[in-house]
Amino acid sequence: MATAPYNYSYIFKYIIIGDMGVGKSCLLHQFTEKKFMADCPHTIGVEFGTRIIEVSGQKIKLQIWDTAGQERFRAVTRSYYRGAAGALMVYDITRRSTYNHLSSWLTDARNLTNPNTVIILIGNKADLEAQRDVTYEEAKQFAEENGLLFLEASAKTGENVEDAFLEAAKKIYQNIQDGSLDLDAAESGVQHKPSAPQGGRLISEPQPQREGCGC
Repeated sequence: MATAPYNYSYIFKYIIIGDMGVGKSCLLHQFTEKKFMADCPHTIGVEFGTRIIEVSGQKIKLQIWDTAGQERFRAVTRSYYRGAAGALMVYDITRRSTYNHLSSWLTDARNLTNPNTVIILIGNKADLEAQRDVTYEEAKQFAEENGLLFLEASAKTGENVEDAFLEAAKKIYQNIQDGSLDLDAAESGVQHKPSAPQGGRLISEPQPQREGCGC
């Protein structure tokens, strides 16, 4: 793919958090590569992906950090929370334990990100309706009580995966427009980029190759 000049106006930093095996890496891979990878190895530490999207006519580059869900990596992954403009908090609708742990993940997110970080709750594996262990209604109520965006998605079928990343970006962009997000703050998770090249070139599509995807 040919390289292109800086063809985006903003960079938004995202993190994906949640228990091991909920499909965090598979969501990232579906979003950046539009493919589902079965039998994903678990992420060790963090993995990274990017994609350029468009919100209100503005091109925005998403830098997405996919964090490991295992407790033994929490000390490492917590360092990636800082400076995140958006956080995707994922649970598995077929495993209630992953839903029960959301309060702990949310506490970390609230404590380690800035007050304006947009957090979206994602119930993954919506394609496994027959195995559902967490109702849509209770998750929606949890999201409303905690001021979170919410939707169910399927990394396997791609259902609502685009919307998950886009809805968070729309909210972040709205916060920029109404002045509630200070772009000069180091922890905002947003960088404003010039539309013209400044001595560098980058690959806009496709995104960096990744070995595989760890849930």
